[in-house]
Amino acid sequence: LEISNLSEKDILVLRLDLTDRSSHEAATNSVLEHFGKIDVLVNNGGRSQRSLFVDTNLDVYSAIMELNYLGTISLTKHVLNHMIQRKKGKIVTVSSVMGIMGAPLATGYCASKHALQGFFNSLRTELTDYPEISIINICPGPVQSKIIQNVFMENLAKSMEQSGDQSHKMPTDRCVRLTLVSTANDLKEAWISDQPYLAVCYLWQYAPTWAWWLMNRMGKRRIQNFKSGVVSSFLCPP
Repeated sequence: LEISNLSEKDILVLRLDLTDRSSHEAATNSVLEHFGKIDVLVNNGGRSQRSLFVDTNLDVYSAIMELNYLGTISLTKHVLNHMIQRKKGKIVTVSSVMGIMGAPLATGYCASKHALQGFFNSLRTELTDYPEISIINICPGPVQSKIIQNVFMENLAKSMEQSGDQSHKMPTDRCVRLTLVSTANDLKEAWISDQPYLAVCYLWQYAPTWAWWLMNRMGKRRIQNFKSGVVSSFLCPP
């Protein structure tokens, strides 16, 4: 309000729990009652993971999928019904580079992001009769945020004690700007990352054998760091 021409009626903030799927229809209706339409939905809720599969309770995997995947597509379903009636809109989903590759200590997180990628890529093919409804997948690499403090660990009661250094990660405002540019230009998929993470995405896409070799080498160091209590990104120097 202080830096724009917006007024208070132009802003509506609603509390929303992605895991409470029964509340998503009412939340959507509240937005429609206030603004009369929904032009853009940005799905940006979720939690990451830091734990080895052999040590992790299955309840953690259920919670990850409920939040990152099912909660996202539930909200999308209600908003999409409105966009189909208008024959116009943009659905932007913040996935991850983990949605196009695999990495140790994040099996559940990777699974949820792969699920989102598969879902929205398939949904796009169901909307060919609605060319003005855009399905946009954003795949960020490491970005400065509080995601580490809120990761899932071996069990639902355990939390991360330290967040580690985030100076090497992409600044949040740059990730946001590139996401907005991707949205404005209706990109179907955008990889938003600094190097060397972006190079690994290209390896995974075009030279998977090399990507497996690299990930195995770097993944081993990442697991060693994790076991010794060092917080690191999904890639570490070999």
